[in-house]
Amino acid sequence: MKFSELINQNKPVLIDFYTDWCSPCKIMSPILEDLKSELGDEINIVKVDVDKNLSVATKFQIKGVPTLILFQSGKLLWRQSGVLQKSELINIINSHIAQP
Repeated sequence: MKFSELINQNKPVLIDFYTDWCSPCKIMSPILEDLKSELGDEINIVKVDVDKNLSVATKFQIKGVPTLILFQSGKLLWRQSGVLQKSELINIINSHIAQP
């Protein structure tokens, strides 16, 4: 699936821009796994390695990792760099996504 198709879904998509060598990215990984297990099918969580996907990282002006961006129906709803806790992410997602 192309990136543009991924972010244009009705379901919210949280993109984690990361690199393999980034320590905060490694901290973020299990937090995102916990988030996915709690929210299940309510959201897609996708990891994008900026070293392997420079064109996407450049398009979204990723300057630091981890950077999280929340999309729904092609709209960028929220973005932030750095490590966030699961509870913070749940609050952010719930405050930004359109409820059916």
